[in-house]
Amino acid sequence: MTKPEVLILQHAEWEKPGLILSDLEEINLPTQTLNISKQKKPDLPDFDEVAGLVVMGGPMGATDFDDYPGLKAEMKLIRAAIGTGKPVLGVCLGHQLIGAALGAKVKKASAPEIGIAPIKRVAKHDFFSMWNKELNVLQWHGDCISLPDSAELLARSSDTKVQAFRFGSALGMQFHLEVTPQLLEEWLDEPSMVKQLKASGGSKSQLREAFAASYPQIQPLGEQVFSGFAARCSTYSFSLTSRKS
Repeated sequence: MTKPEVLILQHAEWEKPGLILSDLEEINLPTQTLNISKQKKPDLPDFDEVAGLVVMGGPMGATDFDDYPGLKAEMKLIRAAIGTGKPVLGVCLGHQLIGAALGAKVKKASAPEIGIAPIKRVAKHDFFSMWNKELNVLQWHGDCISLPDSAELLARSSDTKVQAFRFGSALGMQFHLEVTPQLLEEWLDEPSMVKQLKASGGSKSQLREAFAASYPQIQPLGEQVFSGFAARCSTYSFSLTSRKS
């Protein structure tokens, strides 16, 4: 049989998994990256061969089903993955899609949150354990969600009440720990991203400087979160293989 894969759902060419992929590759976990956002009936891998699910960010809204009908399929896949205990990780739009799949409300934020800004720890969990009460991270979003029923709130900020949460096998994060300095440059080469940045009052040089100053704290937390996710995917992969052997 083929080795179970971690499925990565990407929504924009520049919104890559970055550090997430590095940690999956570090322990030799096969991955498959798909963009199904515009497909009403996407061709997905066999669910029983999926060892974990990563849902990345993107420029669309989590409920823009008319233009992106594949988002409904993603939410259905998220619910099924959580229902069977598969590890699920959502970033930004992915965080919102997990929330929406669990019944949370998606709404416009009071103002777009773009740049380096602090999040505050609410609770500690193995999936996401900030060692400081407050940490500066990279934000880039215009929407936010309510906390799904029975979910555990892990982090918040003054403008965004749900910055990180856990529900069963799923972790959602509104912010971007996956972005490396190299990936940030790809974002800043994308005209639509630069337009958003400037509209929010920021500039490329300011963001580069703030990111460089914060990255020594962002990277270790990202490595902790993503290596933990990769380990859970590896354990789940082993369980799938054991069942079929």
